[in-house]
Amino acid sequence: MQILQAERDALLKPLQAVTGIVEKRHTLPILSNVLLENVHGQTNILATDLEIQINTAGPDSAAEDFRITTNAKKLQDILRALPEGSLVALDWAQNRLTLKAGKSRFALQTLPAEDFPLMSVGEEVSSAFSLTQEVLKNMLSQVQYSMAVQDIRYYLNGLLMQVEGNRLSLVATDGHRLAYTATSIDAQLPKAEVILPRKTVLELFKLLNQPTEQVTVELLNNQVRFRCNDTIIVSKVVDGKFPDFNRVIPLDNDKIFLVGRTALLGALERAAILANEKFRGARLLLQPGLLSVVCSNSEQEEAREELEIAYQGEELEVGFNINYLMDVLRNVHSDDMQLAFGDANRSTLFTVLNNPNFKYIVMPMRI
Repeated sequence: MQILQAERDALLKPLQAVTGIVEKRHTLPILSNVLLENVHGQTNILATDLEIQINTAGPDSAAEDFRITTNAKKLQDILRALPEGSLVALDWAQNRLTLKAGKSRFALQTLPAEDFPLMSVGEEVSSAFSLTQEVLKNMLSQVQYSMAVQDIRYYLNGLLMQVEGNRLSLVATDGHRLAYTATSIDAQLPKAEVILPRKTVLELFKLLNQPTEQVTVELLNNQVRFRCNDTIIVSKVVDGKFPDFNRVIPLDNDKIFLVGRTALLGALERAAILANEKFRGARLLLQPGLLSVVCSNSEQEEAREELEIAYQGEELEVGFNINYLMDVLRNVHSDDMQLAFGDANRSTLFTVLNNPNFKYIVMPMRI
């Protein structure tokens, strides 16, 4: 029977919204599949890896109710490869899904929908609030690059989301640098915090693509749910204690100056060409009126960039991982950054004028 007929993009876009979490090689083969179901004419598309589940609305269907699963990546690749504007028809018979578009025809295997393992979603909402997608996406972009990647301290492989009163805070750290951002929300909530897994953060960031629309965040028991557009993400949270980020914010660094963000980023990107490929070290030399960036490598090559700054304090030389400096400058969009140095062994604080809600702390490295 024909179960669906729609224009290519009407099927491809919701499919792309869910397939980012599908693992290509999984111990359960059915988790490489996507669940397509139709209830009273409304098609839903769902994918899960048992840690995260994404469900979104697909195109309307005039067919009887159905539930099938088929390989997510193959279906997506076929739709991508079809010409834009193609009319796509899906037929289902004898455990095979046939996709037809013009002169093209593809027969895909299906697996029984009753074998598809759905996550058990908690009923009780302990905390809920809404904000615009633009605000949340900007906040995520300001901190997500500081998440750890496959650290044995598993609670660092994610992002802390904290609500208290009318304040939402996001924090990420990999132990070498920390990014913090906050905003006010239209709610009054008791203090609550969860650690979102790295994969959840990256998928959520991709889905926040309608700036003026709202996204609703609901904290459940050991889970968090995001509702945006026609899409719902449910994710387990990381079980662990996030470090006390307030303790690492240096409050008495006294060598403070403003520098143009794009000018500093350009200088770092050019100097990084000759940085040691393994250690990625850069020396920052602070002198009255001048900030110098120096990179060298094992082949005795050296790059030096100089920026004029309004600074009249003591001289200082401090080393950093240059990638950590470029990350913050690429993701925080302001004209100027304020840098506050202590000494060569103390963390440096990056802030933005007129935005007390953003802080970035980076530890020095020996070079």
